[in-house]
This record gives sequence, structure tokens and C-alpha cells, in this order.
Amino acid sequence: MNYFKLSVLSAAMLKLALLAGCGAESVANTMHLAEPPGAHADHGAESEKRTHFSARSELFVEFPRLVLGQPSTFAAHLTWLADYKPLRQGRLSVQLSGPNGAAEEFLATGPAVPGIFKPVVTPTVAGTRDLILVFETADGVLRHELGPVQVYADARAANAGPPAAESEDAGIAFSKERQWKIEFATAQAVAGIARDSIRATGTIRATPDGEALLAAPTAGIVRAANHFPRVGQSVKKGQILAYLTPRLGGDTDQATLEAGAGKARIALEQSRRERERMQILYENEAVAERRVIDARVRERIAAAEAAAAERRLAQLSGGGGIALRAAIDGVIAEVPVAAGAYVAEGAPVVHIANTGKLWLEARVPESKIGRLGTPSGASFMVDGFERSFVIEPGGNGKLIAIGGIVDAATRTVPVIFEFTNPERSLRLGLSARVQIFTGDGGDSLLVPAGAIQDESGTQVVYVQTDGETFERRLVQSGARDGDLTAIVAGLAPGERVVSKGAYLIRLSRSMSSPVGHHH
Repeated sequence: MNYFKLSVLSAAMLKLALLAGCGAESVANTMHLAEPPGAHADHGAESEKRTHFSARSELFVEFPRLVLGQPSTFAAHLTWLADYKPLRQGRLSVQLSGPNGAAEEFLATGPAVPGIFKPVVTPTVAGTRDLILVFETADGVLRHELGPVQVYADARAANAGPPAAESEDAGIAFSKERQWKIEFATAQAVAGIARDSIRATGTIRATPDGEALLAAPTAGIVRAANHFPRVGQSVKKGQILAYLTPRLGGDTDQATLEAGAGKARIALEQSRRERERMQILYENEAVAERRVIDARVRERIAAAEAAAAERRLAQLSGGGGIALRAAIDGVIAEVPVAAGAYVAEGAPVVHIANTGKLWLEARVPESKIGRLGTPSGASFMVDGFERSFVIEPGGNGKLIAIGGIVDAATRTVPVIFEFTNPERSLRLGLSARVQIFTGDGGDSLLVPAGAIQDESGTQVVYVQTDGETFERRLVQSGARDGDLTAIVAGLAPGERVVSKGAYLIRLSRSMSSPVGHHH
């Protein structure tokens, strides 16, 4: 027993030692979110932080209080909003201007590490100055106007300046270097319209005239027409895709067909000569006209029999057959047979689909039919796509029908929408998670649906208070409209929330030390 207690105590002491030596930063390192060496520097307690967004980029900059004639190193973090990754190449110009003196410019020819520029700023004019950071990149110029900044006359004045704002809750520290390593994004809470909706399941289907299945009209062998049809091939209505050589009955073989074709050709030649002889006799008034007419009929019958014999022979020898033609314009979706394969009567040969327009068939539970009314649109998600697809009647789609009978097996009613397939990216048969909008909606504060986290039944968002600090905020959500969700309480317009990566912010909150870290 004593040995057991000693082992437990030793393990606990080892764990405390590891935590004391490594801290939250080392825990983050085990998550592969370690920051590059030399990326951060301690600027002291009285440093300034500014966060600013342009249309294309986010700037987070830290710098010590500016003192006349003293060099100050900036740590300027530049993030592309398109993918929330760092700017890896470019040139930074830090500009100080204002009514108290001439404009000053300080340069960094490139980032010290990807995303972080470290220009050294040595002001030559004291007083209030306007601070502007301009990044010159291969994709254009990014301009961030940060507003007024104070340049102090000496270090004593800087130390006597107003203390940095602090709060009891310093927030959740999550550095730019970590943000750049994960799938991360933020979004602004904006005013908009959110419509009430009903959840349903659905399936992506072809429109009634957007799908055709060519089946074998009789048993036979499938042969190519120039090239055998392939999946993904575009076809036009009426185009011959393949030939079907019917199976011959009885003891019929190729020799028999060749003999039959030869006999038919001989019979045709005899009928032609007989008709010509009757014509001459008629012209010499040696026979009645009826004899000429009968000869012509026999010649036509012989010609038809000869043509039929030739076609039968050609089918067996691969020179033709029953043409299988495309019934619609579209793309070949499936070819379940191979060239030369024998198929039974009615077997599918080629499946054609026109996926430019599709149907969404949603199944609404009978318990929600009373809320359905006249749907104003729908939104759906399918596996393999991160975004929602929205159907707007009068825009990219329309409501086709609402079923009038509850399915006895599923206890659901079908609601069918037609919509334009964006870039023909959706495939037939996909299962969908559907929201059917039941009204026009009302004014709301909207955030991406992915920003709302369910933490033990509590709805939470993580609000960005500066470039590397976040606040956990309890919210109350309302209607979901596509990829957006209404926030009823807990958030103000213009605040930015974490829309991707919120779960890792939550983990960071549990691991962060009270004092965070400094750059």
C-alpha cells in the first residue's frame, strides 16, 4: 500500500514539473501548433496593439510606445482574408504623418518570418501622428490606416502616459502563428433577413425530361457506332450511340443468311427482267396493261425481300443493326455494358442525364406539414461540399409541387423544387439535408452557422477582440437561413466571430495561462 501511494505521489509531482517547465505553449506544441523560433519578442507591458481590416487583409500589429529619437521594433502580422494564411512575400512601409511635422517613412523589405514584418521605427517628430501601414505585394497594394498614435518626447513621458487598458478577463490568447496553421476564419455579424424553416431530408433527382435510359429493344449483341459510348461523353438528341445486333432464331447461321441474300438478289433480277419484257409487249399491244402492273408489283416485292435479306446479313456480320439513339441532349452517366456484350431484351445499355437543371425532392414529416404553407425557397447541404446550396424561386429555381398524400411507409410528404445545377457539380442520387423556408422572414443579426458552438447544451460564439485575443460569449440563436444563423441575443452588429476553427479556440481556452504571452 505504501509503495502504491509513493508511486501515485511521484507521478503527480512529475506531471506538475512538466507543466511548470513547458506551460500552455508546450501543450500547444504537442498539437502541432508550435510557433516558429524568433517570431515573438517581448515589448514590455506598455506596448500598443492595433487590429485593422481592409477588404482583402487583416493587420495585427504590436509595437512599444513611440519615443522621439528612439528605435522601436514593430511586429506587423498580415493575413489574407481569402484563406486566412500569412503574406509570405512583400514590402512594408510604416508611415507617420500629421500636422506637427513632415511625413516619415520606415521600411521592411520583407517578412522576418512568413506573415510577420519587423520594421524599426525611429520617430523624429513628437506629438500626435497618423499611423499608416502599406504593404506592397505581388497581388497589389494593401493599405491599413490605423489612426492617431502618440510620439512621446522622452522615455519618462512615455512611462507616465495612460496605462494600457486591462480587464479582469484578459480573454483567450490564440496567436496568429497558430491561426495560420489551422483551418481558420472569422466573420462579421451583419444585419440581414433570416427566414423560418422546416428541416427535412431529400434526394437530388433528374427532371422528368432530363434523364433517358436506352434499353435493348430485343435480345442481341451490342456493337460500337464508330466509338463505343463512355461515361462523361456529351451527346445530342438523335445521335447514334451504338448498334444492337438481334439474336437469330432457329438454325439460322451466316451461311444461311448469305444464301438467302443471294436468292433474294436473283429473284429481284428476274422480276426486273420480267417487268421489262411485259413493258415491251404492252407497248406492242401484245399483252394487257394488267400484266405490266402485276410485273411491277412482283418487282417491288422482290426488292423489299432483297433489302431485308441484306440487312439481316449485315446485322450478323457487324455491319449494322438496330441503331440506339440518344433521346435527349445530355451527358452519358452510365454504360452498364461493354462492346460485344450480349444483352437480354429490356436490359439497360446507356443512361443519359442532362444535369443542367435538377430536382430536389424533400420529404417533410407529417408533424411539420401544418407549418409548411407556401415555401419561399429552400437550402440544402450534401456530403462532399462545405457550403449550402440555396434555391430562390424567381432566381435560380422554382417550386414544382407539394405532394397531396402522406406516404404510408415514411409518413412524409414530398416537396419538389427545380434549380440550376451550379457548374453541374451536383450528381444524381445525392442525399441532402434540407431546410424549407416557410416565410419571408424578418430583420436579424446574422453570423455563419459554423460560428455557433454547442457546449453542453449552451450556445457559444468566440468573439475576436483583437488579432490574437478572443472572448467566449453566450448567445441565443434564431432561424437558420442557408449558411447563416440569426442571433437573437448576446452579440452586437459589427463584432467578428470565429467561423472556422472555433473548436480549437475552445481547447486553447482550457490550456491558456492567465497572463497569456507577449510578442
